[in-house]
Amino acid sequence: MGLLEGKRILVTGVLTDSSIAFHVARLAQEQGATLVLTGYGRMSLVERIAKRLPETPPVLELDVTDDEQLASLATRVGEHVDGIDGIVHSIGFTPQEALGGNFLNTEWRDVATAMHTSTFSLKSLTTSLMPLMKDGGSVVALDFDNSVSYPIYDWMGVAKSALTSTARYLARYVGGEGIRVNLVSAGPLSTMAARSIPGFSDLAEHWPQRAPLGWDVSNPEPAAKAVVALLSDWFPATTGEVVHVDGGFHSTGA
Repeated sequence: MGLLEGKRILVTGVLTDSSIAFHVARLAQEQGATLVLTGYGRMSLVERIAKRLPETPPVLELDVTDDEQLASLATRVGEHVDGIDGIVHSIGFTPQEALGGNFLNTEWRDVATAMHTSTFSLKSLTTSLMPLMKDGGSVVALDFDNSVSYPIYDWMGVAKSALTSTARYLARYVGGEGIRVNLVSAGPLSTMAARSIPGFSDLAEHWPQRAPLGWDVSNPEPAAKAVVALLSDWFPATTGEVVHVDGGFHSTGA
């Protein structure tokens, strides 16, 4: 029997088959889960990528900054499954004006977009689906180490710091419902989102040299496996935690 046998999981962020979210979805199905995917904007692309999974799941449109779509989400998901046991938050967006060394000149409207899409959405997505989580469950969000600053990452780094804090507070307030909230902090991976960050290749180049276990920027499976493990029943008393899947980079000094 698989780790997620009988679990009903909603996965966001499956945009390409190189994304962590795609590999989470694939592994989740292989471990027995029933999936619902959400996408935004390029829905035909999400639907096409969904067909590359072992079984093609339903795909729903979701703009996490749209209150109406969030309000209808539980109803729309409920048309496909009778409940939700897990949520994978793989959502992040920062305008180019908030990246690439422009930190001091970024305007609030761009910072607000980054925070709303990348950070507040963890809370809004979770609360939107809580009516379907009557038996508790697990929420796992994808993070990037924010204990230090990085060149070029700028306001996305700030949004990720806020995501970490949001997860802790969310864990506090939904724990009474039996819902766990954890983060997987993955090392840099050559995904579509990462490649849109100016200077990403410079950041990724040094990671394998510093990580005690090394790091393969082309392999999202280690991070995906951590997400699947946290979605399972094998971490029943873990919440508000950040699990680093980065080859140990976060633990080393210069």
